[in-house]
Amino acid sequence: MPNLPDVVVWSIPAFLLLTVIEMISVRLHPDEGDAGYEAKDAATNVSMGLGSLFFDALWKIPIVLIYDAVYALTPLRVPLLWWTVLLMLLAQDFFYYWSHRGHHVIRILWACHVVHHSSRKFNLTTALRQPWTSLTSWPFYLPLVAAGVHPAALVFCSSVSLVYQFWIHTERIDKMPRWFESTLNTPSHHRVHHASQGGYLDRNFGGILIVWDRLFGSFAPEAERPVYGLTKNISTFNPIKVATHEYVAIVKDVRTAGSWRERAGRMLRGPGWQPVPAPEPVEETVTA
Repeated sequence: MPNLPDVVVWSIPAFLLLTVIEMISVRLHPDEGDAGYEAKDAATNVSMGLGSLFFDALWKIPIVLIYDAVYALTPLRVPLLWWTVLLMLLAQDFFYYWSHRGHHVIRILWACHVVHHSSRKFNLTTALRQPWTSLTSWPFYLPLVAAGVHPAALVFCSSVSLVYQFWIHTERIDKMPRWFESTLNTPSHHRVHHASQGGYLDRNFGGILIVWDRLFGSFAPEAERPVYGLTKNISTFNPIKVATHEYVAIVKDVRTAGSWRERAGRMLRGPGWQPVPAPEPVEETVTA
């Protein structure tokens, strides 16, 4: 078992300090048009974050068992060296991109990820608004385990990615230097990702690197001011409803579906998918 630090736990004091600094900054020097803070919203974000710690611990049990089984079966082994860790971080970021993209375009996966997008604010506490049903991400990383990456090393890389993405949930930073913006994920790129305008939807999926979006055609620069939230916003701060509202909507849609094909579409197509209505029958006119 690799002896790797729990970077999330070590980063909690920095999370708290940066959040307090941001709150004070917003209060003392508000920017016109920024979403800012709302007490109920921030409280919901923190509640969702705390809840995710509990549920993630539960989901890790079956996931670790699967990863351990795959790791035991593969003859490949990636040694834990400084340069292999960098390669693992790069590979994890690549598969994170596809996991993240998949969670936007497949509705049953979106039902998990929608939680993170459901706030109409955008600040450091938004990073804490995490889902409670994160059992849907593990298949995307199976190739890494099959290639010989130890499951504990994969968890470490995922934790590094999560910690990196905390600071990009802010409106207090406008743009980073051009070289930084062209390579790495930044607050500007991630504001686009959280926006609900049509031109910004399903863009900028990268975790640490933004190069994947540039390579695979999902990049959009920040131009107009983002409007945060969902295309159909929810009006609740109840953590349980925030965590489950899309699953409830899927169940309702599946129950009222007219065919098995529509039921499958309601679950496996995109979040906004609608079945094509059947064409109206054409009445034949009889001439004498």
